[in-house]
Amino acid sequence: MIVEFGHFPERSLRSKYIARRFGQYIKGQVLDVGCDKAILKNLVPDIHYFGVDVDGAPDLILNLEEIDELPFANSQFDCVICADVLEHLDNLHFVFGELVRVCGGHLVMSLPNNWANARRAIERGYGRIGHYGLQIQKPVDRHKWFFNLEEAIQFMEAQPQKFPVRVVECFSMERPRPALVRWLRQALLAGNRMRYLNRFAHTLWTVLKKTA
Repeated sequence: MIVEFGHFPERSLRSKYIARRFGQYIKGQVLDVGCDKAILKNLVPDIHYFGVDVDGAPDLILNLEEIDELPFANSQFDCVICADVLEHLDNLHFVFGELVRVCGGHLVMSLPNNWANARRAIERGYGRIGHYGLQIQKPVDRHKWFFNLEEAIQFMEAQPQKFPVRVVECFSMERPRPALVRWLRQALLAGNRMRYLNRFAHTLWTVLKKTA
Protein backbone atom coordinates (compact mmCIF):
# COMPACT_ATOMS: atom_id res chain seq x y z
CA MET A 1 0.00 0.00 0.00
CA ILE A 2 1.47 3.31 -1.12
CA VAL A 3 1.35 6.05 1.52
CA GLU A 4 1.27 9.79 0.96
CA PHE A 5 1.43 12.43 3.67
CA GLY A 6 -0.96 15.27 4.35
CA HIS A 7 -3.44 16.72 6.81
CA PHE A 8 -6.50 18.87 6.17
CA PRO A 9 -7.67 20.72 9.29
CA GLU A 10 -9.83 22.86 6.96
CA ARG A 11 -11.99 21.59 4.09
CA SER A 12 -10.48 24.19 1.76
CA LEU A 13 -7.09 22.50 2.15
CA ARG A 14 -8.58 19.18 1.06
CA SER A 15 -10.02 20.84 -2.05
CA LYS A 16 -6.63 22.30 -2.89
CA TYR A 17 -5.04 18.88 -2.47
CA ILE A 18 -7.62 17.29 -4.78
CA ALA A 19 -7.02 19.93 -7.45
CA ARG A 20 -3.25 19.48 -7.27
CA ARG A 21 -3.02 15.72 -6.82
CA PHE A 22 -5.82 14.59 -9.13
CA GLY A 23 -5.83 17.39 -11.69
CA GLN A 24 -5.02 14.98 -14.51
CA TYR A 25 -8.41 13.30 -13.99
CA ILE A 26 -10.50 16.43 -13.39
CA LYS A 27 -11.49 17.46 -16.90
CA GLY A 28 -14.57 18.30 -18.96
CA GLN A 29 -17.89 17.89 -17.17
CA VAL A 30 -17.17 17.53 -13.44
CA LEU A 31 -19.60 16.51 -10.69
CA ASP A 32 -18.50 17.33 -7.13
CA VAL A 33 -20.63 15.36 -4.67
CA GLY A 34 -20.50 16.86 -1.20
CA CYS A 35 -19.02 20.06 -2.58
CA ASP A 36 -19.66 22.21 0.53
CA LYS A 37 -18.73 25.75 -0.62
CA ALA A 38 -17.65 24.57 -4.09
CA ILE A 39 -14.07 25.72 -3.59
CA LEU A 40 -12.83 23.21 -6.16
CA LYS A 41 -14.76 25.04 -8.87
CA ASN A 42 -12.16 27.81 -9.05
CA LEU A 43 -9.09 25.64 -8.52
CA VAL A 44 -9.14 23.64 -11.75
CA PRO A 45 -9.19 25.61 -15.03
CA ASP A 46 -11.31 24.88 -18.09
CA ILE A 47 -13.86 22.56 -16.51
CA HIS A 48 -17.66 22.60 -16.50
CA TYR A 49 -18.31 22.24 -12.79
CA PHE A 50 -21.49 21.14 -11.02
CA GLY A 51 -21.63 20.73 -7.25
CA VAL A 52 -24.25 19.05 -5.09
CA ASP A 53 -24.58 19.01 -1.32
CA VAL A 54 -27.17 19.20 1.42
CA ASP A 55 -25.78 22.57 2.54
CA GLY A 56 -23.11 25.13 1.67
CA ALA A 57 -23.00 26.69 -1.80
CA PRO A 58 -23.83 23.91 -4.26
CA ASP A 59 -25.38 24.28 -7.69
CA LEU A 60 -28.05 21.87 -6.48
CA ILE A 61 -29.11 21.24 -2.88
CA LEU A 62 -29.60 17.50 -2.62
CA ASN A 63 -30.04 15.10 0.28
CA LEU A 64 -28.46 11.88 -0.96
CA GLU A 65 -30.38 9.84 1.60
CA GLU A 66 -33.70 10.90 0.09
CA ILE A 67 -33.13 10.17 -3.59
CA ASP A 68 -34.34 7.36 -5.82
CA GLU A 69 -31.55 8.22 -8.24
CA LEU A 70 -29.15 11.06 -8.98
CA PRO A 71 -30.86 13.56 -11.35
CA PHE A 72 -28.28 13.05 -14.10
CA ALA A 73 -27.97 10.94 -17.23
CA ASN A 74 -25.86 7.83 -17.58
CA SER A 75 -22.17 8.71 -18.11
CA GLN A 76 -23.00 12.42 -18.10
CA PHE A 77 -19.80 13.48 -16.33
CA ASP A 78 -16.19 13.02 -17.35
CA CYS A 79 -15.14 13.10 -13.70
CA VAL A 80 -17.04 12.50 -10.47
CA ILE A 81 -15.49 13.59 -7.17
CA CYS A 82 -16.77 12.26 -3.85
CA ALA A 83 -14.47 13.04 -0.93
CA ASP A 84 -15.39 11.91 2.60
CA VAL A 85 -19.10 11.70 1.84
CA LEU A 86 -20.20 8.06 1.66
CA GLU A 87 -19.59 7.37 5.36
CA HIS A 88 -22.32 9.93 6.16
CA LEU A 89 -24.99 7.95 4.29
CA ASP A 90 -27.13 5.02 5.37
CA ASN A 91 -27.55 4.19 1.67
CA LEU A 92 -23.81 4.19 1.00
CA HIS A 93 -23.86 1.25 -1.42
CA PHE A 94 -26.75 2.62 -3.46
CA VAL A 95 -25.17 6.06 -3.82
CA PHE A 96 -21.87 4.48 -4.84
CA GLY A 97 -23.68 2.72 -7.67
CA GLU A 98 -25.29 5.98 -8.74
CA LEU A 99 -21.89 7.70 -8.84
CA VAL A 100 -20.65 4.99 -11.17
CA ARG A 101 -23.77 5.29 -13.33
CA VAL A 102 -23.45 9.04 -13.97
CA CYS A 103 -19.68 8.86 -14.52
CA GLY A 104 -18.22 8.36 -17.98
CA GLY A 105 -14.57 8.76 -17.08
CA HIS A 106 -12.84 8.85 -13.69
CA LEU A 107 -14.15 8.74 -10.14
CA VAL A 108 -11.98 10.36 -7.46
CA MET A 109 -13.06 9.20 -4.02
CA SER A 110 -11.91 9.19 -0.42
CA LEU A 111 -13.02 7.30 2.67
CA PRO A 112 -11.85 8.02 6.22
CA ASN A 113 -10.14 5.48 8.43
CA ASN A 114 -12.47 5.79 11.39
CA TRP A 115 -10.29 3.59 13.58
CA ALA A 116 -7.41 6.06 13.35
CA ASN A 117 -9.65 9.06 13.94
CA ALA A 118 -11.16 7.51 17.09
CA ARG A 119 -8.04 5.76 18.39
CA ARG A 120 -6.68 8.47 20.65
CA ALA A 121 -9.97 9.20 22.40
CA ILE A 122 -10.62 5.49 23.01
CA GLU A 123 -7.10 4.71 24.22
CA ARG A 124 -6.97 7.66 26.60
CA GLY A 125 -10.51 7.20 27.85
CA TYR A 126 -11.77 10.74 27.37
CA GLY A 127 -13.05 13.11 24.72
CA ARG A 128 -15.54 12.73 21.91
CA ILE A 129 -15.01 10.16 19.18
CA GLY A 130 -15.11 12.35 16.09
CA HIS A 131 -18.46 12.10 14.31
CA TYR A 132 -19.80 9.45 16.71
CA GLY A 133 -20.95 9.42 20.29
CA LEU A 134 -24.20 10.49 21.91
CA GLN A 135 -24.86 14.20 21.60
CA ILE A 136 -27.31 16.18 23.75
CA GLN A 137 -29.12 17.52 20.69
CA LYS A 138 -29.78 15.52 17.56
CA PRO A 139 -26.89 16.36 15.18
CA VAL A 140 -27.51 17.71 11.70
CA ASP A 141 -25.02 15.21 10.31
CA ARG A 142 -22.92 12.31 11.53
CA HIS A 143 -20.99 9.28 10.30
CA LYS A 144 -23.18 6.22 9.77
CA TRP A 145 -20.37 3.69 9.33
CA PHE A 146 -17.38 2.78 11.50
CA PHE A 147 -14.67 0.98 9.52
CA ASN A 148 -10.90 0.80 9.36
CA LEU A 149 -8.51 1.29 6.46
CA GLU A 150 -8.36 -2.40 5.64
CA GLU A 151 -12.13 -2.57 5.21
CA ALA A 152 -12.09 0.57 3.05
CA ILE A 153 -9.45 -1.01 0.80
CA GLN A 154 -11.45 -4.23 0.52
CA PHE A 155 -14.57 -2.24 -0.37
CA MET A 156 -12.86 -0.33 -3.16
CA GLU A 157 -11.00 -3.33 -4.55
CA ALA A 158 -14.27 -5.27 -4.75
CA GLN A 159 -16.11 -2.71 -6.90
CA PRO A 160 -14.79 -3.98 -10.28
CA GLN A 161 -16.65 -7.22 -9.51
CA LYS A 162 -19.92 -5.29 -9.27
CA PHE A 163 -19.53 -2.37 -11.70
CA PRO A 164 -17.74 -1.63 -14.99
CA VAL A 165 -14.77 0.09 -13.33
CA ARG A 166 -11.10 -0.60 -12.71
CA VAL A 167 -8.86 0.73 -9.95
CA VAL A 168 -6.33 3.25 -11.29
CA GLU A 169 -4.90 4.41 -7.94
CA CYS A 170 -5.45 3.38 -4.35
CA PHE A 171 -3.31 4.79 -1.56
CA SER A 172 -3.51 5.77 2.09
CA MET A 173 -2.66 9.09 3.70
CA GLU A 174 -0.98 9.81 7.02
CA ARG A 175 -0.25 12.99 8.88
CA PRO A 176 3.31 14.17 8.27
CA ARG A 177 5.55 12.75 10.98
CA PRO A 178 9.33 12.47 11.41
CA ALA A 179 10.70 9.26 9.87
CA LEU A 180 11.93 8.11 13.29
CA VAL A 181 8.42 8.36 14.75
CA ARG A 182 7.00 6.29 11.92
CA TRP A 183 9.76 3.69 12.31
CA LEU A 184 9.18 3.38 16.06
CA ARG A 185 5.44 2.96 15.56
CA GLN A 186 5.99 0.24 12.97
CA ALA A 187 8.49 -1.51 15.25
CA LEU A 188 6.01 -1.47 18.14
CA LEU A 189 3.47 -3.19 15.90
CA ALA A 190 5.91 -5.99 15.10
CA GLY A 191 6.28 -4.95 11.49
CA ASN A 192 2.61 -5.62 10.68
CA ARG A 193 1.97 -3.09 7.94
CA MET A 194 -1.82 -3.28 7.95
CA ARG A 195 -2.05 -2.98 11.73
CA TYR A 196 0.09 0.14 11.45
CA LEU A 197 -2.11 1.64 8.71
CA ASN A 198 -5.31 0.81 10.58
CA ARG A 199 -3.99 2.78 13.55
CA PHE A 200 -2.30 5.73 11.86
CA ALA A 201 -3.46 6.28 8.25
CA HIS A 202 -6.41 8.69 8.31
CA THR A 203 -7.74 8.45 4.72
CA LEU A 204 -7.96 6.11 1.75
CA TRP A 205 -7.88 7.77 -1.67
CA THR A 206 -9.05 5.85 -4.73
CA VAL A 207 -9.31 6.67 -8.41
CA LEU A 208 -11.58 4.46 -10.50
CA LYS A 209 -11.90 4.44 -14.28
CA LYS A 210 -15.23 3.65 -15.93
CA THR A 211 -14.69 0.87 -18.46
CA ALA A 212 -18.06 0.69 -20.20
